Amino acid sequence: MDQIKERLSRINHFAQNGIPFLFFTDYELNEINVYPLSEIPDHIKYDINGISNQKNLSAFPDDYQWKITPIDKEIYRIGFSRVMREILYGNSFLLNLTYPSKIETDLSLEQIFNHSQARYKLLIKDQFTCFSPESFIKIEEGIISSFPMKGTIDASTENAEEQILNNPKELAEHYTIVDLIRNDISQVAKKVSVDRFRYIDRIHTNGKELLQVSSKITGVLPENYLQTLGDIIFKLLPAGSICGAPKLKTLEIINESEISPRKYYTGVMGLFDGKSLDCGVMIRAISMDNDKMWYHSGGGMTHMSTLDEEYNELIDKIYVPIIRDDTDSRWRDKKSVLSSSEA
Repeated sequence: MDQIKERLSRINHFAQNGIPFLFFTDYELNEINVYPLSEIPDHIKYDINGISNQKNLSAFPDDYQWKITPIDKEIYRIGFSRVMREILYGNSFLLNLTYPSKIETDLSLEQIFNHSQARYKLLIKDQFTCFSPESFIKIEEGIISSFPMKGTIDASTENAEEQILNNPKELAEHYTIVDLIRNDISQVAKKVSVDRFRYIDRIHTNGKELLQVSSKITGVLPENYLQTLGDIIFKLLPAGSICGAPKLKTLEIINESEISPRKYYTGVMGLFDGKSLDCGVMIRAISMDNDKMWYHSGGGMTHMSTLDEEYNELIDKIYVPIIRDDTDSRWRDKKSVLSSSEA
């Protein structure tokens, strides 16, 4: 708790004085890092919507290994069954269940960070990298905006956009998360509204193109919001889109159902440029543990979830958003191998 207070005070100080800074936290708020941009340690690299300390890009290999070993389906079934039981009891309406899957690759974390194309990227050397498409909050001129992302489908699926937008399970999940985020934003802002509901983002990956569904929610902050910017951020954590609703009980069920701590995965990273704040949720993440790489993924579950659909969604989200020239036959062949590797 003392660390949280100290970090909140640090963020508030930087914001009040217009000092640009970077922050990132783990999911459980055990590791909270706050640095003025002029003092970022060498082992940390970031890129937030084009603002970056990324330097000296290494060449990307013409070919590379990428083998996925998803979490065993029977292990997943145990967590899935526990969550579905809690949902049927009425203890949760939406819960984001996640697991680590082993990946074998000759790419380094630094190469993945350098060449991934994503809105929010972070590298902690030899420990962790993420390449996230999902915004958490943005604050500009007193307006706070959040962009919950729920609903994913392979863009090559026939009538993919129509399918994802008309799927009853996906619709229910999205309504729930929008309501949760609207309530979260109401803790810190007034005049909260849903400005856009269920629009499509296209995510390009090394194996396929995905469609993901998002909404936009906004509110008006108090005039002195920069004096309490740290407090505003931490009132909203953890991000609603990666836990569920109702929030507190759902967090308990997640802790009982997942097999390992999430650590930095599903934490939040953000950059303050002296006037505005831009934060992302650290999904699409790879961590390093004892020289092994683990890709963290999952999805939102409701009473309409099925084991096979949720397990397949977990696998579908194991990708890196690295795009190469499709005219290169070596890359085209490699993509077909990647998309079918479900060891």
